[in-house]
Amino acid sequence: MALLISFILFPVVKKLESWGLNTLLSAFVSLLMIFIIIGGGITLFSAEILSLSDKVSDFTGKIMNTLSEAVVFINSNVNFIDDLSREELVEKGKEWLSESSGSLVQNTFNSTAAFLTGLITTIIFTFLFLIYRKGLTRAFVAFGDDENREKIFRMLKNIQSVGQKYLSGMFLLIIILGFANSLGLLIIGIDSPFLFGFLAALLSIVPFVGTTIGATIPVLYAFMSSDSLWVPAAVIALFWSIQTIESNFLNPKIVGSSLNVNALVAILSLLIGASVWGIAGMVLFLPFAAILKVICEEFDQLKPISMLISNDISGDKKKDRKISRWFKKVKGWFTKK
Repeated sequence: MALLISFILFPVVKKLESWGLNTLLSAFVSLLMIFIIIGGGITLFSAEILSLSDKVSDFTGKIMNTLSEAVVFINSNVNFIDDLSREELVEKGKEWLSESSGSLVQNTFNSTAAFLTGLITTIIFTFLFLIYRKGLTRAFVAFGDDENREKIFRMLKNIQSVGQKYLSGMFLLIIILGFANSLGLLIIGIDSPFLFGFLAALLSIVPFVGTTIGATIPVLYAFMSSDSLWVPAAVIALFWSIQTIESNFLNPKIVGSSLNVNALVAILSLLIGASVWGIAGMVLFLPFAAILKVICEEFDQLKPISMLISNDISGDKKKDRKISRWFKKVKGWFTKK
């Protein structure tokens, strides 16, 4: 994550250096700008978050009543337990919540501590990547032979460009989706529309499933806060239409053009990233696949891998012949005595 953040901050640091600031101060100022933007967003939504937290207890009671009524209805038709009443289920649920509150607090504390540790570590690594970028570049270039050093330098520039375009595209996509979601929720009449709208947009960072998870939260809120089924139905229709536009038009144009990764590799990246690093892996492994494609493009032995990752594979005969030639060449390399 620090590597990708350093990619997007690299032009800012270069601009600050051109204004006369040294590398250390330029990296510090660029990170400070990130903190100001994030802090401004948190401050903007803090009032809505506090007002929403006051309603959590009311929603908990509504959820308990809804679940108990559903269980009693199922039991009356299937009859798992004799003489099961809704009041008994509600009391059992309250007892379970009170007993599990200690472990909930402990898990919350552990998660918060882990998040803060990861955040501080990411900030430190980002700062180090920015101030040592020239030395790191020279060191990586020095690994190659004299004839390959220009190729390695070009590869590193392309890697930086892919990471920067990906994060810039995601930021622009989040802004567009956030305002679109918020405006739709405001028209429907959902409380805290900008909080729910930008939360759903932020979760769209996770490929394929993030948008669905982000839409589930306001839909559940609409079910709990409204007596009419038309409100949650309108929220579902809103997010379905926005997700359709985002998947077919916005994402391919804004983010997909910078990655150039086909759907098969994207899904595999999502699954592998989730198994390795959880949600963070789901976010990071897609740009990592694009970076791997850039690396493979610069080496003849690895170009077939780049072609397999690329979004240009469409069954075209010319492309098929090109792939076939590369595999024959690779086969020739391995069969040479």
